[in-house]
Parts: sequence; C-alpha cells; structure tokens
Amino acid sequence: MQSYDAVLADMVAIAREAGALTLGYFKRFRDLEIGIKGPADFVSEADMESEKLIRKFLFERYPNWSFTGEEFAPVTGTDPEYRWLVDPIDGTTNFINGMHYTISIALRRGNETVCGALYNPVSDEMFTAIKGEGAFMNGEPLKVSEQSDIGLMNVGTGLATSRLFTFPGFYQRLEQIRDPISSVRIVGSSANSCAYVALGRLTGYYEESGLVDWAVGVLLVQEAGGVVTDWWGRGPEFYEKTGCVIVANKATHAYLIDKLKDAPRKDPAIASR
Repeated sequence: MQSYDAVLADMVAIAREAGALTLGYFKRFRDLEIGIKGPADFVSEADMESEKLIRKFLFERYPNWSFTGEEFAPVTGTDPEYRWLVDPIDGTTNFINGMHYTISIALRRGNETVCGALYNPVSDEMFTAIKGEGAFMNGEPLKVSEQSDIGLMNVGTGLATSRLFTFPGFYQRLEQIRDPISSVRIVGSSANSCAYVALGRLTGYYEESGLVDWAVGVLLVQEAGGVVTDWWGRGPEFYEKTGCVIVANKATHAYLIDKLKDAPRKDPAIASR
C-alpha cells in the first residue's frame, strides 16, 4: 500500500502557513472588503490569497497533479489519478464576522479521498487522516461519540437559503429533529462540523453542501468510526454528487435517517442539471 505520510506532512505545513496568512486578515475582520458570489455566499481577499498560497505550494511539490479550489478555475494536471480539493477558508461567513473557520486540503485518488488536513487557525486544532490509518487532532487519535440516548444527542447543521434544494420543508424537518434531542448547533463550517463529529463534540451532522467543503471531514469521521451516507442511507456515489450528507455515530445516524427520510429525494441526475 502506498504511503501518504510525506504528502500529509506537506499538507499540514501549507495548512499552517495558510492559517498564519488568514489570521492576519481575521484579526482585522471589521475592515475586510467582502465580495458576494451569490445569496449567503461571500468571498474575501483572504480566501483568494489563501488559495493562491496553497496552490503555489502544492504545484511546486506535485506539478503533475490536478487542483480544484473554491475561488479559482480548476486545473487538470498531466497525472489524472490525483487531484487536490482545497477550501482555503471553509466558513467564510464566520471568518468575516470574527468567528472560527477552517482551512481544508484533501487529496483524491480516483474517486476516493486518501488523505486530508483540516486546520482551525483560531483554536490551533489540526485534524489529519490517512485512509485506513485513523483520524487525529494535534496527533491524538479521534473516536466518534458513543452517545446513543436521543435526549443527549448534539446535532450540527446549517441553515438553508431559498437557493438550496433543502429549503422546501427544511425548517419543519429541523423542528422535528430538534424537539427530542439535547441541542442543534450551527458551527458555520461544514469541514469543522465533520471534525467535531470525529472528535465527539457533535454526535452527528447533516447538511446540503459540497464535496470540496467536507471531503476531509468525511474521511475524518469514517476513520474515527462514524457512519457517512446521504440523507436516504446511500453511499458516496450519491452524496458526493448531491451534497446531501449525514456524518454521525451509529445511533445519531439512525435517528437522522428516520427524520430525513421524507425529504424529497435528490439524485445525481437532478443535481447536475
């Protein structure tokens, strides 16, 4: 089996460097110039500078690999097997309001994520995973919560806008989910929400988001013993295309599947239109 240790070390190094860069902007968040890409979809100079930094570093190390980021057009390399998925600031709305955000770097080989680094510069929490080798935060192994009591479940999500598929009936379903459990938390970063599930801060998380946002997070949860499907219990061939993902411990996953099963089913053919 190929070793990704050296690759992961590079990912950690550039994630920390991007963290230092973005923290410089973060400390003066009130003065940032903000661009609007769409409804509730923002970009700052920090997003773009962070992606430029990461892209430059990775292409110097791995010039033949492909690259997909949030802020610039994707690049297809001469080696089609490997592709970087990079979100230079996951949680830009958090970032521009002085709240926690993450830097997410995933490496895909074919159709699977083989390793990833996810960094929260504000809390200095570095999450790492290599497929088949476990998940870690600052070098300490991670394991999802063992909580199975519905009354003590702590679930993360995001709040839908009208441009998202989840909007019709979303808040009615959220009310049904919230009523019997301990709490619902809006972390504000898909990647960080997944990391919190892997760490046990959340027992589960569901949202409609994008693969670039949570590719590392999904790997972290899987390597920490969690369950990952779409809202209807289907695998990556569905949730990676539609974005409707659940990551959770076993009990919370079963609970969320039950509560979301009546949502209008989203299929890849619909998502690609």
